[in-house]
Amino acid sequence: MFDSLKHCIPNDHSNQVTSEYFIKKISLDNSHMTDVLDLGCGKGKSMKLFLKYNPKVVWKGLEIEDCPTFESGYQPESYTSQSIYFYDGINIPFASSSFDIVYSNQVFEHVRFPSLVLSEIRRILKKGGYFMGSTSYLEPYHTHQFWNYTPWGWNILVEDAGLKLVELRPGIDSIALIKRQYLGRPPEASAWFSSSPLNEEIDAWGLQKKSRTHQSINYRKIHYCGQFIFLVAKP
Repeated sequence: MFDSLKHCIPNDHSNQVTSEYFIKKISLDNSHMTDVLDLGCGKGKSMKLFLKYNPKVVWKGLEIEDCPTFESGYQPESYTSQSIYFYDGINIPFASSSFDIVYSNQVFEHVRFPSLVLSEIRRILKKGGYFMGSTSYLEPYHTHQFWNYTPWGWNILVEDAGLKLVELRPGIDSIALIKRQYLGRPPEASAWFSSSPLNEEIDAWGLQKKSRTHQSINYRKIHYCGQFIFLVAKP
């Protein structure tokens, strides 16, 4: 798997990250990218994050019409509700080349037809735009989840849609996610999203030999991660 993913496993650092990592990086490096769509936005929490790093952002959220979150009476905050749109889970209701950034945080494992939605993402992205976020790999089943994506499989799906996987970075490790769910998601387990035990063990492994690069540490973490963080570009 390493050879097929070598192009997108970075060597600058090997920190565990969340999807906010690319919100910050892309927003600060590309202040002209102001049109943002959060696909699977839920309550719309990402709006504040994007505006934090680029106050010029025009944020829109997209959700399925029968979102389980809303069925349970959980409504968007008033400041985002007018910027949230609904769709059928496949056909995104925006014109082609409408967005600089499409963001999706832990959503694609719940997408029934991922290839179709990825093609729609390519359509609505501007040339040179980014699709970024995170999804599940070795994560236990959770609400209405269809899939767990291997990093290799995600790369193939992205390429088949006419997009290019630019970076993969490790999120929380799989053992931590399994234990968190097994224990009933105790509040203290939330700290593992910043630094999880197996990833800390891999960091120690990386220090044992000078020849072990950030890329090799990233690969080892990604190989055992529960969630991975991705950056995808439209050529």
